[in-house]
Amino acid sequence: MSIIETESNTPAPPATSEESPATTGDTQTFAFEFRGIGAEFFKIWIVNLVLTVITFGIYSAWATVRTNRYFYANTHLDGESFRYLADPITILIGRVMAVAAFAIYTVVGSLSPIFGFIFALGLFFAIPFLTTRSIAFSNRMTAYRNVQFRFNGRYGEAFMAVLIWPLLGILSVGVLYPYALLRANKFVVENSAYGTTSFAFDASTWDYGQAFLKFLGIFVLAGVLALAASTVNEILAALIGVAGYMVALGYLSVALINIYYNATSLGAHRLSANLETVSYLKVFLTNAALTVLTLGLYLPFAKVRMAQYRATHTALLASGSLDGFAAAEREQVSALGEEFSGVFDFNVGAF
Repeated sequence: MSIIETESNTPAPPATSEESPATTGDTQTFAFEFRGIGAEFFKIWIVNLVLTVITFGIYSAWATVRTNRYFYANTHLDGESFRYLADPITILIGRVMAVAAFAIYTVVGSLSPIFGFIFALGLFFAIPFLTTRSIAFSNRMTAYRNVQFRFNGRYGEAFMAVLIWPLLGILSVGVLYPYALLRANKFVVENSAYGTTSFAFDASTWDYGQAFLKFLGIFVLAGVLALAASTVNEILAALIGVAGYMVALGYLSVALINIYYNATSLGAHRLSANLETVSYLKVFLTNAALTVLTLGLYLPFAKVRMAQYRATHTALLASGSLDGFAAAEREQVSALGEEFSGVFDFNVGAF
């Protein structure tokens, strides 16, 4: 595209080689693979950074496209890479619109608090619309085997998924948050499609509930241990507290990623993820430490390492050949004669 395993969402281990997929009956396991190299991406990253600074941010649109194209082109599935199709000018226009909207809000708010409030309220209700357009833009700019992804989410669904359910999750002191997260993920996945085939999402509220309960359990246990250690040594207590907090967050991140992918299917094909808390934290903490020690220069290497880790632990359980599936999608999309280049979608989605 989070380790909670249920009977319906038990991940299968990714294949060790995308060129030689594991086969079980009619199901083939195609492992994702990220072939990027840290030193190679560093050159792109440093040039992007320098040009963005000297052009006062204007080059950031081109930097985004260059970065995305590098990561997409180096992400492989069954011997084929993904493609990023966006045009920098489109992204630049979107960012100019975003900056202009912010400037108008700032000026209006300073001149008249009432009009500022009205403008802010309008932007608040625009969030669901902007969200759907942003996801639609991202999907349309992603292609695999010459078939683009799509997104058909509606404002009403987005309003509930992006605003109402998260708000209810907060008002319920977190009790409804697992359900809010489920609704948000279902909104994104079930409104997405590869060509003409829609994705499906079959996670349950209990899948998310278990993840948050275990997260809270780890967090509380760490707090108890830290409190007990405080009677002996304050430094030891602080270290236990920080370590427990990191383990809890690492577990929750991994669990949510696994749930998301293991519950996602495309027709007869299913995604599978088996990220592990210990290995994930090892990569994350090493990346964070080296990024700080190098004053940020390790950041491109960190991004490549994390992309490699996530790809290694993600696979597609394909029912039949992906060649035939992609070819069929190309035919159906061509038959529909659908345009994938709506200018309005691009501009708004480029936010």
